[in-house]
Amino acid sequence: MNDIAIPVPAADRGLRVVLVFLMLGLSACSSLAPYQKPAMEVPPAFREAGLWSAAKEQADQVPDEWWKLFNDPTLDQLQTELVLGNENLKSLVAQYQVARAALDFSRSALSPTVGASASATRGTNGVNGSSVINSLSVGANASWELDVWGRLSGGVNAAQASLQASRDDLAAARLSLQATLAQTYFSLRTTEVATVSLENAVTAYQRSLELTQNRFVAGVASSADVAQAQTQLKSTQAQLIEIRNTKSTLEHAVAVLLGRPPSSFSLPATANLPIAPDVPLQLPATLIERRPDIAAAERRVAAAYARIGVARAAFFPALTLSASATQAAANIGDLVSAPNLFWSLGPSLALTVFDGGARQAAEASAQASTAQAVAVYRQTVLTALQEVEDNLVIAARLEEETAIQVEALTAARKALEVITNQYQAGIVSYLNVVIAQTTALSVERNLLDVQNRRLLAVAQLLKNIAGRWDTAEP
Repeated sequence: MNDIAIPVPAADRGLRVVLVFLMLGLSACSSLAPYQKPAMEVPPAFREAGLWSAAKEQADQVPDEWWKLFNDPTLDQLQTELVLGNENLKSLVAQYQVARAALDFSRSALSPTVGASASATRGTNGVNGSSVINSLSVGANASWELDVWGRLSGGVNAAQASLQASRDDLAAARLSLQATLAQTYFSLRTTEVATVSLENAVTAYQRSLELTQNRFVAGVASSADVAQAQTQLKSTQAQLIEIRNTKSTLEHAVAVLLGRPPSSFSLPATANLPIAPDVPLQLPATLIERRPDIAAAERRVAAAYARIGVARAAFFPALTLSASATQAAANIGDLVSAPNLFWSLGPSLALTVFDGGARQAAEASAQASTAQAVAVYRQTVLTALQEVEDNLVIAARLEEETAIQVEALTAARKALEVITNQYQAGIVSYLNVVIAQTTALSVERNLLDVQNRRLLAVAQLLKNIAGRWDTAEP
């Protein structure tokens, strides 16, 4: 088929030029200013940073795998299993894939749409229906909405920002689960140490009961001494049962985090606590750049801002270029004949004149959503700063408390030894022994509690300052 040149009248050419300049002028008025991250005042240093020594400030940077600072191979292995097996992470991966598909869908609107059709009909013509007519047709059509006002590109920008937010949500969830696993693991190891401590206490109290019963038989001790020894033993045995229950539930929690049934998971006991590492300081600006939850909140601001442009573009007409061509004939052999070709080509403008305020409401909604996203972003930053400040002071104070509890335990054990010897010599009553035993066990349990809390605080602090995410564009 030969190209056919169609002469365009001068008046039509002038009208097209005026229309193009009018459209360009309107698009300049409708475009949004370039997006800028919401302003947020961040202090130059943490308030509680002074609690940490200068040596700690010079420590190496926190690695991506921050839990390795605890030097526990079992914890390292559990963290590897967590990423592969946790069901919540699998759900967020699927959510990320949904966001990626939404981005691909929005990008498709920038491309032309091409379709094809074919039909074949047979019918009668005339009053008596004696004339039979065949009708065959094949055709193609194409349409392309020009993104003059930025409506389509705005939708793409919003979908891309939402995809980035979904990716950061995944990173934030992974980081949170890693911290939860580390803290649960530390608590589990703490219960193991506490179990050994209580088992030793039960053994010691059984010997004390036997000693008291022998002294009672010999007429040296009273029945009250025997009752006190029995009470001490039974109370400690009850504590032992309780701590074993706690150990089992913590082990079940670790199994579920790994995506495994609790019945098929067990962790060999070590009765050793990991050593909490020194924590290097990080500036708040570095914190903001590293934390994925903050990045996700900022990306949602960008997505909301892009939707404002989409809402504003609805006030302007949609410019669409369309083309179609159809071959129609009564016989298949005539379909390729040039006289049977029908075609059309041209632009079209579509503008909603009255919608009862729907477009104004959509823009107002987009503005309000953006204000909400900005507030959430700023609150996320403030919460992040608070978390770091809290755990800086908690970890530092618990380190001091640990040292004091160690001294208290040493003194309590020394006092127990002296009082036990005095009781055997008949200088003091058994009540003094019970009090000394209770004090020593209580101080030992307090020391374990402080050590566990410090491990949890350091793990939380490392999680708060060590979050990383992939910054590559999707």
